[in-house]
Amino acid sequence: MKLEMKDSPGQLVSVIQPISDIGGNILSVIHERDPETGGDLLDLQIMCEIPEGSLDALLSEFRRREINVLRVGEERLLVRRSIILIGHLIHTNISDTIDRIDSTGYAEVHELSMVMPAINEPSSTRMTIKSDCLKDINRALAILRDVARDKGFLIIESLEGN
Repeated sequence: MKLEMKDSPGQLVSVIQPISDIGGNILSVIHERDPETGGDLLDLQIMCEIPEGSLDALLSEFRRREINVLRVGEERLLVRRSIILIGHLIHTNISDTIDRIDSTGYAEVHELSMVMPAINEPSSTRMTIKSDCLKDINRALAILRDVARDKGFLIIESLEGN
């Protein structure tokens, strides 16, 4: 689920408690403040398992608590890691590098931004990989390390930390 709520003390509990009350199990919580909004609202992504047939009651309780439900669905891939690759990325087929992650079935390249100073100079890219658990992110990073070694890239890892 993607939720929006007031950014004030105790609001996270107002989301977690109803899930617990219906017998749900929380798998992951991403709690982010967006400095660009400057408002008093907070976005929250929560992955949980709830008993079959309990979604309507949960959504009703969220509305009662003034928690806006922006999305409910099967979105997974909530764990992200960003890395920087430096090297001749275009000449060594960046599409192939992306495909090696995307074809795993457990991770995917989510964002890619690139700087190319000159045609014969090394380029650099910031790549963000998504998965649904840290174990699979680490497996994807191991693939990228192998690609970097094979293609002669410098890799700078874990901009977010573990």
